[in-house]
Amino acid sequence: MDFNVKKLASDAGVFFTRAVQYTEEKLGQAEKTELDAHLENLIARADCTKNWTDKIFRQTEVLLQPNPSARIEEFFYEKLDRKIPSRITNAELLGQYMQDAAKDFGPGTPYGMLCLMHDLAYGTIECLPGSTLITVGDFQKRLGGAEREFLQTSAINFLTPLRNFLEGDWKTISKERRLLENRRLDLDVCKARLKKAKLAEAKAAAAPDFQETRPRNYVLSASASAAEHELRVAQTEFDRQAEVTRLLLEGISSTHVNHLRCLHEFVEAQAAYYTQCHKHMQDLQKELSSANGDTFPNAFAVNASTSGVSTAPSPLSSATLPGASSPSRPPNPSNALEASTLKIEEVKPPATGTRKAKVLYDYDAADTSELSLLADELITVYTVPGMDPDWLIGERGNQKGKVPVTYLELLS
Repeated sequence: MDFNVKKLASDAGVFFTRAVQYTEEKLGQAEKTELDAHLENLIARADCTKNWTDKIFRQTEVLLQPNPSARIEEFFYEKLDRKIPSRITNAELLGQYMQDAAKDFGPGTPYGMLCLMHDLAYGTIECLPGSTLITVGDFQKRLGGAEREFLQTSAINFLTPLRNFLEGDWKTISKERRLLENRRLDLDVCKARLKKAKLAEAKAAAAPDFQETRPRNYVLSASASAAEHELRVAQTEFDRQAEVTRLLLEGISSTHVNHLRCLHEFVEAQAAYYTQCHKHMQDLQKELSSANGDTFPNAFAVNASTSGVSTAPSPLSSATLPGASSPSRPPNPSNALEASTLKIEEVKPPATGTRKAKVLYDYDAADTSELSLLADELITVYTVPGMDPDWLIGERGNQKGKVPVTYLELLS
């Protein structure tokens, strides 16, 4: 192995003198050259930028890929300069499981079959070949696709610039700062040598030895001159390195501008992703509502011991009868107790237990105790003790009256 012994010895000597100077500075036994205030502020700002950029980068990685094992795998692929394999998202996997389950269940159950009300006028129901699980699974895959696009966009437009700063620009800045610190230590070593040479020369001049005065003074003077030359060289190198470091640190401002632009792109990608997800879920809700809303309406079930209302019969029981366009009118309560005690104008809504309901069909009141209804309007409903379970009290603005449960879809 070929190496220069003299250079190795020289480098070892320089390292040793720097270590001694650094130790003495820490112990307060040596003077330290302070950097100018502007450079100190730039260094503090750069350290702050690096620390927070690193934290934001790490947490963004966790946000985009919560699985630590997957993050470690991606890290090794990047270090090996290999393409990261495509990974299926959790939503896509869920969608695939749903579709596989639908195929396995078959079309024999409502869970596996998408049923549509074919014609309410004739009360017929048609089960289409599309599966509910297949439909939901398809939308889950769409959500997964939107997530995949968001992850890719965020990695390119946000994570990559942050990583480039941490692994590129910051490493360059750190290297130049280490060089600046070494130049400062060299400068302080030269200052200490010159100070010692001056003190020795002054001491020799104050107490001369007449036999060796000329040779000793000559040697001390030469030593002081050499120390002054080394100091001038060290000062020049220190000033040059300080200027290089200052220029690099001032570039942090442009880094902030670049990261600000990347942050805007990240927010735009997030907004687009959540907008897509919202649209997909709205479309899915509409499709399921139109497909199964009339087949499986919400039931209104409360504790009979506290409210006196039992589960209402489904409108399907009357809607499926030939020639029926809406549920048959339930019998008007004839209970003697209710007729004698229940007065609509005196009924007050309870403190808790009111609910919103959507009217499914038009309804014409039979008397003043009932409330006429229009399809698709929203009303507030509640029950009172002693009421027939097929009826509720409905309120719409200032109007109040009994309404049949079978004409309603309870929402909350």
